[in-house]
Amino acid sequence: MKIAITGKGGVGKTTLAGTLARLFAEDGFAVLAIDADPDMNLASAIGIENPPAPLAEQKKLIEERAGTGVSGVFKLNPKVDDIVERFGVTERGVSMLTMGTVDTGGSGCMCPASSLLRALLRHVLLREESIVIIDMEAGIEHLGRGTARGVDLMIVVVEPGARSIETAARIRKLSSEIGIKRLVAVVNRADERSSGAIGERLDELGIPVIGTIPYDAGLVQADIDGKAPFDAGCDAVSAIGRVKDAIACGV
Repeated sequence: MKIAITGKGGVGKTTLAGTLARLFAEDGFAVLAIDADPDMNLASAIGIENPPAPLAEQKKLIEERAGTGVSGVFKLNPKVDDIVERFGVTERGVSMLTMGTVDTGGSGCMCPASSLLRALLRHVLLREESIVIIDMEAGIEHLGRGTARGVDLMIVVVEPGARSIETAARIRKLSSEIGIKRLVAVVNRADERSSGAIGERLDELGIPVIGTIPYDAGLVQADIDGKAPFDAGCDAVSAIGRVKDAIACGV
């Protein structure tokens, strides 16, 4: 199963992505986690102490596989089938890759590095047999039409607030335009009253809610201590476990 996790910046999508990766690994699944967020915080959310270097910084590899980009000439479909094995790391039962960022201003630059990263995402989404969890940047435009068909489930993380819901609405529109058929939501940092109100708004948008994660001061402390939520024993991990169960049951 290929799961993409998105949402407005700061809503907790990286915490969800990292904890889901650990929970699926604990259940015995082969898990590949991909950090596609420019902030690149997924390793700490998983508990990986020696994260992989961003692929976008592998200049020699990019030149070998995708060309130099001189005069605008580079390969649109570079070889990527060995990237996970060569440049990924495995800790805590989770394999991980860090994409890095090459786009500027959301424009989606056409360059050798971009060509390599997009080809890798396309390869992983269409051919990887393990559970793949992608921590995405805000929005979904960079997935593109060529890779969207490989995503089995997209989760938008929503927190109390109008802007977060507005982002979910835009993601709903964009996801339908690029062919993503299964879009669900997880409500984060909400109490019982606010989660109900948010659930109603999301239902109006046609986005079913598969789980709610309560505010947990333990997550803040785990971040201060440099620990992954899973390793810190945060109460929120139980709620994320229920999200994992919902995914496993085929939401």
